Amino acid sequence: MQENPACPDLESPVKVVGRLLKESGLSIGVAESCTGGLIAARLTDIPGSSEYFPGGVVAYSNALKKSLLGVPPSILNLYGAVSEETAVAMARGVRELTGSHLGLAVTGIAGPDGGTAAKPKGLVYISLAHGDGLICREYRFPGERATVRQSTVDAALNMVKQFLLTRLQDPGFLNPAR
Repeated sequence: MQENPACPDLESPVKVVGRLLKESGLSIGVAESCTGGLIAARLTDIPGSSEYFPGGVVAYSNALKKSLLGVPPSILNLYGAVSEETAVAMARGVRELTGSHLGLAVTGIAGPDGGTAAKPKGLVYISLAHGDGLICREYRFPGERATVRQSTVDAALNMVKQFLLTRLQDPGFLNPAR
């Protein structure tokens, strides 16, 4: 999502996320499957992002989801790589791995292949783990592979943006202690 040239004061979601993380002293780690590093790329497009983004993991295979992010084999066996349970485990795992206050994870089926009737192309789970809980949402994005991936990036950044805008209003939340 680009800035609106007709309204230059309207910040893009990634700029809002970066500004809020920097101002609050919070950090975010990212675990990506179907987006293949696009979220990390967007975050690092912003100068100074090293202040709040220690890193991310592209865990496309189940083996990496298990070994790097600590996703239990039982979750992958029971629910599959594209599931709410896997997204939640990935978010918690990347938060722990990077030592971040927030852990963002995406897993889905970008297409054109890989979809089934139960899990169609465009099905994506986005999860955000934080100190006192987590958020996980299911999305069904239409379009071809590139569109699904870009829609996932936009939805993930908007999820973080809305979370920060809401939670940073709570003075008790502004304690960067993990």
